Amino acid sequence: MKLWSGRFQKETDALVNDFNSSIAFDSRMYAEDIAGSIAHATMLGECGIISPEDQALIVQGLSEILADIEAGKIEFTADNEDIHMNVEALLTARIGDAGKRLHTARSRNDQVAVDLRLYLRKEIAAIKGMILDFEAVLVNKAESNQSTVMPGYTHLQRAQPITLAQHLLAYGAMLKRDVTRLEDCAERMNECPLGSGALAGTTHPINRERTASLLGFCAPTANSLDGVSDRDYAIEFLSCMSILMMHLSRFAEEIIAWCSWEFKFVELDDAYSTGSSIMPQKKNPDVAELVRGKTGRVYGDLISLLTVMKSLPLAYNKDMQEDKEPVFDAIDTVKMCLPVFSAMIDTMKILPENMRAAANRGFINATDCADYLAKKGMPFRDAYKITGQLVYACTQSGRTLEEIPLNELRAISPLFDADVYEALSMDACVAQRSSYGGPSPAETSRQIAMLRKFIEDHK
Repeated sequence: MKLWSGRFQKETDALVNDFNSSIAFDSRMYAEDIAGSIAHATMLGECGIISPEDQALIVQGLSEILADIEAGKIEFTADNEDIHMNVEALLTARIGDAGKRLHTARSRNDQVAVDLRLYLRKEIAAIKGMILDFEAVLVNKAESNQSTVMPGYTHLQRAQPITLAQHLLAYGAMLKRDVTRLEDCAERMNECPLGSGALAGTTHPINRERTASLLGFCAPTANSLDGVSDRDYAIEFLSCMSILMMHLSRFAEEIIAWCSWEFKFVELDDAYSTGSSIMPQKKNPDVAELVRGKTGRVYGDLISLLTVMKSLPLAYNKDMQEDKEPVFDAIDTVKMCLPVFSAMIDTMKILPENMRAAANRGFINATDCADYLAKKGMPFRDAYKITGQLVYACTQSGRTLEEIPLNELRAISPLFDADVYEALSMDACVAQRSSYGGPSPAETSRQIAMLRKFIEDHK
């Protein structure tokens, strides 16, 4: 018999029972559900709403149920619809009438809201730890590649010389924002909806500050209608996950290109590559491709929940049962992607000679040539035009800027001198870009130190 069956004269149709049930997915919140119930029972006892004896029985019974679930001794049933009713039914079966008093001054509406916040708070901490582990891989890889010159790109065209260190640190900067976004999300969701009831609170003299404190929240939610119907925190979390996956997908795209024969900047470790069933020469970057593909899945989770919530009137609606599956799917997907992607980057072999060879072609030191003339007093726009003319001449003769003899350079401008060749060398181009955030070894050393401190401060 359903716990809510008093008003009904018929048993629920079997199809409706299965359709209505959420235990198949919300059972993963069993620990959070029991923690919320223990806090609620403790508060009820302290406020004199239930007896101390019933409080003690409930807390002990819930603790034993938690232990039995974790020991694999309990099977949940769809007859009890969800994790909340499964736990309450188990409790009542074990301790009798005391178990029936647990739901005093509470609804499943505020119960599920507190469960999901508790669950997300735990998962945010776990995902943040994985991001910081990935940050550590990036910072170590960057530290060993501060002199690895490579072309930087705009429009996927070779643009200016940078180092692999700076390129990796750019992703380090993205991941820093992912960490702080999750921290902000966790801070905003750190309010306790328990005590909001179905929507209008309760007539019982409860202490919402006490349950909030027992569960580690900073305060109760300020409005009972909002307390049960808000899913902003879940949407914000999915937004954080989508942005994180977008960062991984951008990196994945570059790795896929870099390990192709057309680039050959890196070689992925055999343990993080796959082969072809027909082409024996193939070494495929499937890890990167799957991460790129799974990004769309996480985007779908975000859009799914936004769509569920877009027209819902206050307060709770059964549509909101659809909040958990996209959240759980995004969590599972991100937690699958982060460690394997991090390990792939950690183990990949860098091919610095190929990176430098690519940097030596494509006139990526053209801006440095214009800067050279500008530093000698020529207006930058004039220097830009002269350098463009030199680049065009080089494309016609098959030379690089460094290969133009000094007499030809001086015929175009007397400001050119023998020191131009040093200024145009790739190492000098990188070293001279010492502005804050630039690719010079001094600057990447500073960025590395800052990122290491960030990792330590946010663990």
